[in-house]
Amino acid sequence: MKRIIEIVPARPGWYARWRFAPDATRSYPVTVWALVEDTEQASREVVGVDSIGQWPGGDDNEAGADFVRYLFQPPETGEPDDAHQRTRSTSGSGVPPSLLEPAT
Repeated sequence: MKRIIEIVPARPGWYARWRFAPDATRSYPVTVWALVEDTEQASREVVGVDSIGQWPGGDDNEAGADFVRYLFQPPETGEPDDAHQRTRSTSGSGVPPSLLEPAT
């Protein structure tokens, strides 16, 4: 099981790019960076959680979405061409509430 251990806000300009088809990508703003622990493998990694709560390795990611990469685009230059601004009910931080429950 994966659990978020620590969260820090992401600076504006960070995006997570996802592929939905060979020629179709969508980028969502990264809202927070999270330290994720995999309790089954005793490992940790840092992931960006995007504005709709997706993160590489997440169980609730959009169907058919494959993570491509993180990208930074300075806010003064605008958003990436494939930027998408959809909202989904989460904890407000973009982190799915199930990941914020205390570890047992």
